Amino acid sequence: MAIAVPPMNDPLPGRPGSHSAVPRELGPLARKIAEEPIARAVSPVVLTGVARIIEFVLIVLTGALVHAVWLYPTEGFQPIYFVVELSVAAAAVIAFQVVDVYSVAAFRSHVYQLGRMGLAWTLVFLLALALSFFAKYEYSFSRAWTAGWYVTGLGVLFAWRLGLGWLVRHWADQGRLIRRVVVVGGGREGEALVRAISAEAHSDLRICGVFDDRSDDRSPSVVAGVPKLGTVDDLVEFTRRTRVDLILVSLPLTAEERVLQMARKLWVLPVDVRLAAHMNQLRFRPRAYSYIGNIPVLDIFDKPIADWNLVIKSVFDRVAAFLILLAISPVMIVTALAIKLDSRGPVFFKQRRLGFNNEVIEVFKFRSLYHEHSDPDAKRVVTKGDNRVTGVGRFIRKTSIDELPQLLNVLRGDLSLVGPRPHAIHAPLSTKLWDDVVDGYFARHRVKPGITGWAQINGWRGELDTPEKLQQRVEHDLYYIENWSLLFDLYILLRTPFALLKTENAY
Repeated sequence: MAIAVPPMNDPLPGRPGSHSAVPRELGPLARKIAEEPIARAVSPVVLTGVARIIEFVLIVLTGALVHAVWLYPTEGFQPIYFVVELSVAAAAVIAFQVVDVYSVAAFRSHVYQLGRMGLAWTLVFLLALALSFFAKYEYSFSRAWTAGWYVTGLGVLFAWRLGLGWLVRHWADQGRLIRRVVVVGGGREGEALVRAISAEAHSDLRICGVFDDRSDDRSPSVVAGVPKLGTVDDLVEFTRRTRVDLILVSLPLTAEERVLQMARKLWVLPVDVRLAAHMNQLRFRPRAYSYIGNIPVLDIFDKPIADWNLVIKSVFDRVAAFLILLAISPVMIVTALAIKLDSRGPVFFKQRRLGFNNEVIEVFKFRSLYHEHSDPDAKRVVTKGDNRVTGVGRFIRKTSIDELPQLLNVLRGDLSLVGPRPHAIHAPLSTKLWDDVVDGYFARHRVKPGITGWAQINGWRGELDTPEKLQQRVEHDLYYIENWSLLFDLYILLRTPFALLKTENAY
């Protein structure tokens, strides 16, 4: 079930949650927690998926190795053995899933996972032997190969799981497998939620603090031993300074207006937001809830492009960027020479822009302005007929060739191939910053910015000289975020060369 909030692809004028790019001053305790070094999180979904893939491959390779050592010298390669190896590997992975050894908790426990894996591995082999007997194939396979594969496979799986267990415990000590949680709302509901989380045995949740807009007796400075770190506006800045994986709102459903107010502020963040339903007297059907441990919650917002989707997009970005760089390297060499011959100064130019979750990044561009007019913060937008632009610069800006060095940013991980374009930190529209013109502007930073995007191929590239143009760009960016898929990225990439032919807004 989702909470009713204004649609994400329609940034209505007047919507709260804009939040300036200027850092908000946090309290001493919140600032201290935000400045603690935190390792990057490891997705449990990706970790368990990778474990399945590795174990499937290990089982197949072990069977093939035993076959190569024991049978190949005398009988040569026999395809039927490879078919059996694939079938047994698939059955084993399914059996491991059934006995519940694909979870972070199972990875940590040697006795739990090894005992269950050994039992599942044995049952798979017994089932395979029974099937071969009833199908009258019991004499078609070498008994030595079968026994050797069973013993060797069991040893390899045990060794792999012991290594995986050590790695998981190491990551847990680093905090990479801990979900950092923030509770919104103090008082009775917040205290009950904190106690419920603390009571969870073997929980992967770690509460960073409580945030609440109230400052009276209903919201004390310490909630069930957890300190209050500030208001909801402070939470937005806190989340931009440190890793937060989950926001739990502890307000009752009856406080509809307060829930909506908080949702409107929190939707700009790249974080899962859930409404805790542990104390709500209004009950929905069980399928309306998801669960965090034993705590029922209602989904408000999901982090966009997470888990396997994030892995797929990152791999695609780097592979495609590398191939594109190889293909266009002659164009980049010619452009570099032209810039050097046209005016003095460096070939490349670095500009500070806002990236994922409002992080400041430096993007590479071919220099298109005269060196003495360098403007790394883009405080003055380039306009039609701008005398700061060089002769070569005018051409490469119109054709977007100046953006090609940003493929290096993609390889570094600062940018994606497709996503909302990263705007300069201090880029103004008239006398206002862009986040002051369109409320909810920073919601476009919930994903990594891109070289091209949905807005650009729909004609919203180039100069943003009116609020309407900026509004359209933001709306298209939010549509992309809410509807992302790899096919959508491919479609945008294929459309981009045709969109570049329209140069009326590029100066």
